[in-house]
Amino acid sequence: MPQFILTTKIKAPIEVCFDLARSIELHIDSMAHTGEKAIAGVTSGLIGYGETVTWKARHFGVAMTLTSKITELRFPYLFSDEMLEGPFKMMAHKHRFETKDGYTLMVDEFIYQSPLGILGKIADWLFLKKYMCNLIQHRNDTIKQQAELHQNQHT
Repeated sequence: MPQFILTTKIKAPIEVCFDLARSIELHIDSMAHTGEKAIAGVTSGLIGYGETVTWKARHFGVAMTLTSKITELRFPYLFSDEMLEGPFKMMAHKHRFETKDGYTLMVDEFIYQSPLGILGKIADWLFLKKYMCNLIQHRNDTIKQQAELHQNQHT
């Protein structure tokens, strides 16, 4: 199963970073290039433990929907979401936050399994893992930008 870990240093309080990572509006903004929209479940505000959201977006020219559920939440240190329905055979995303010396370290652990057996494994190797990593990195860059902007406005 493909997996990756991304780390992002953010010069903002852990609580701000944590809430931005759970923000439906920020997620939509960060995924504007895919036309992503929240169409069911929690469609605005902060998603919480046990709640679901269904996303609709266009990837590789194909409209897709994905429903995920928050399966773990410990404010402001950790939350996890897992795919309930969608294009993957399995997908889990753990978001961890640590306070360091003057910044918050945001760590994303992402694991998924593609459908279609060997064809899915070939897609992973050719492009899908890199695509997913870039997608999450783009989202993290947006979280960092907004958190640091928020911090600069409040100092």
